[in-house]
Amino acid sequence: MKVTEHFAQSKGKTLISFEVLPPLKGGSMQAIFDTLDILMEFRPPFIDVTYHREEYIYKARPSGYYEKAAIRKRPGTVGICAAIMHRYKVDAVPHLICGGFSKDETENALIDLNFLGINNVLALRGDARRFEERFIPHEQGHTYALDLVRQIASMNQGRYLDPDIINGEKTDFCIGVAGYPEKHFEAPNLEIDLHYTKMKVEAGADYIVTQMFFDNRKYFEYVDACRRAGIDVPIVPGLKPITKRHQLTSIPRKFFVNFPHDLVDAVLKAPNDDAVRQIGIEWCAQQSLELKAAGVPCLHYYTMGDAETIKEVAKRAGF
Repeated sequence: MKVTEHFAQSKGKTLISFEVLPPLKGGSMQAIFDTLDILMEFRPPFIDVTYHREEYIYKARPSGYYEKAAIRKRPGTVGICAAIMHRYKVDAVPHLICGGFSKDETENALIDLNFLGINNVLALRGDARRFEERFIPHEQGHTYALDLVRQIASMNQGRYLDPDIINGEKTDFCIGVAGYPEKHFEAPNLEIDLHYTKMKVEAGADYIVTQMFFDNRKYFEYVDACRRAGIDVPIVPGLKPITKRHQLTSIPRKFFVNFPHDLVDAVLKAPNDDAVRQIGIEWCAQQSLELKAAGVPCLHYYTMGDAETIKEVAKRAGF
């Protein structure tokens, strides 16, 4: 079932969903099951599975020189989605990214997903590689998430990259995209950011999932701004509880979001990380309760491999 169909069938009730990371290469699928076994009591209708682009490493050669090689540290998104759907009988939402993929490779991945009966995708540009100052696309790939959305939407119309394919099978993907309540860090201002978000919706995006935020006012203001801009698709808030003191600096540095003063003050006064975790759980639970009261379609939790913390948040939020 499509994500938007789950929203429609909920009849105004706020749903819950989770996002999981593929294990590192060489890891076990059991790691995913161990996370989701803890969270499935909340009966999420769908689970997101992230995709991480390739990274470059330098391998020493016998000659003494170093060879630049690309590796994928977390492969397996498509297979993980199939395993989740088989084991838990819930829908899976694979993330598709521009970085590191040609248009042909993207098309082949979409064909595989279609054959597996996976009809939800989250279309993202993806991040720059480590040590790169800016995002560099694949030579035969997409530069922007907008282009990726257009390719998926074209396949939904039966149009493939090969012009000789006539009357190709129409896929039926429900397309999600990312939204940024505090704007994308590369956008000069929120208005420009919303302009491109609207273009993604007009190209075929069916819903938006936001970057994490810690001040609900940012989300509500973002939704209002989207509606004024003519963006009328569901907007799902993304949440993550803070659990360690060092995240006061690491999260803003990596995700370009701000912490409210009251949360920062409480974390700085906490005697240890156990106390920080409890503060984070309570803060995220209160965020969740307020968002539920406002009638958001779904609360999307970024698990980051910490299922027990998310479980405590979900319970306090009344799921």
